Amino acid sequence: MDIQNINESGFAAFQMAKAPPTLGKLNNNEKIREVAENFEAFFLGQMLQPMFSSIEPAKPFGGGHAEKIWKSLMVDEVGKSMAKNGGIGIANMIQRDLLKMQEVQ
Repeated sequence: MDIQNINESGFAAFQMAKAPPTLGKLNNNEKIREVAENFEAFFLGQMLQPMFSSIEPAKPFGGGHAEKIWKSLMVDEVGKSMAKNGGIGIANMIQRDLLKMQEVQ
């Protein structure tokens, strides 16, 4: 087997490994929107974290390690909810920029 045949078979394998042509723009746009909303949800969660950390739990039922974990999860869900319902516009900007980057490529 010579180098020419190895290169040609490697190139054929590379072409077969490309994304299938059945993935349309609609599916791609949905994935981009999902990624953009996930980023905005994470960002909002990080911005809300200090606000919720200043809230002291009520005694004798509050406090402890479990409450810290629960509060962290709750803040993440608040961020997800905000992003899903429009957020502050970060997801829109990210979606627009990701689509522009795809057009260039």
